Amino acid sequence: MNEFLLGIILVVVAGVLEGLFSMGVTRTPKWQFENIWGLGSLIALVLVPWPLALLTVPELGSVYADAGTGLILITILCGVGWGLGGIFWGKAIAAVGMALGVSLLMGFINVFGSVGPMAIMEPAKLSTGGGMTLMGAVAIMIVGVVIISVAGKLKEKELYAGTQNEEASGQATPFMVGLLFCVLSGVLSALVNFGFIYGAPLGEAAAKTGTSAWATGFAVWALVFTGNYAVNFIYAVVLMIKNKTAGLILSEGKPIYWFWALFMGIAWPGGIAVYGMAANKMGAYGAYAAFPMMLLVSILTGNAAGALTGEWKGTSQRPRTWMIGGVAVLGVAFVVLGIANKLMAA
Repeated sequence: MNEFLLGIILVVVAGVLEGLFSMGVTRTPKWQFENIWGLGSLIALVLVPWPLALLTVPELGSVYADAGTGLILITILCGVGWGLGGIFWGKAIAAVGMALGVSLLMGFINVFGSVGPMAIMEPAKLSTGGGMTLMGAVAIMIVGVVIISVAGKLKEKELYAGTQNEEASGQATPFMVGLLFCVLSGVLSALVNFGFIYGAPLGEAAAKTGTSAWATGFAVWALVFTGNYAVNFIYAVVLMIKNKTAGLILSEGKPIYWFWALFMGIAWPGGIAVYGMAANKMGAYGAYAAFPMMLLVSILTGNAAGALTGEWKGTSQRPRTWMIGGVAVLGVAFVVLGIANKLMAA
């Protein structure tokens, strides 16, 4: 199979996993957010990154020893920043509302996570046909996200008319503070891609030890994941202590709840790991195009899952039309991102 086509397939798989991993939050009603999030983060931290890295990278210890402390530290810190970005995501949504919040957040993450690394590492590439096409694709994607956010806002108005919705309750936080949360979340969440790009020498060193080409990224992700999921786990533990909800894990935990925690813990890092393989398959500039591609598929997957589970039941044709329009725009962005990657690699 053509390597580029395989990369596209893998980035779709990654996006699906990232779009579905948080389903457990809405499927475990007797647990609080911090219960499912904490368990999912712990599983993601313990069961996925290090076992994968140790099993697939023959001389992982020597790879890290030869890399030097500076490279190891910056890779971990990118993971920590990614984890903090997730925390600010929740605060941003609470402050400015779901519709505006998602639009701003996805826009910032796209810009800082794809165009940002290129502007820092290869600024001259932005003025080429491939770089300009990449920026155009990101702009199209942001338009699509805005349209989908409008659809979500219309859906909320129809389903929760006359009730205090999330956006209204969030007005207790000043809008400018909420906007700051959006910027912080966008910048910090994008660090997952910086971690992959800056940590590339670790993957190259792993390849020299005989690691299979598809597994070299695990030497990078083990460090990035440790930073991210440790932050999320600690945050969830603090919330459980503060809210006195730790006991709910055992008292209200059903087998299906534990399944969702396991699913989250595997799908969350699994999607990012598959993204790394996709970026490698898509060539030297794969990371710049594959990252927004993955986000795009995760948005589509999340919305499709919501539709299939009845979130849009009872809505009129108007919000559904907006949603279909947004999906169509995102589809165009996906194609343009693929073209951008080809142009940059030419």
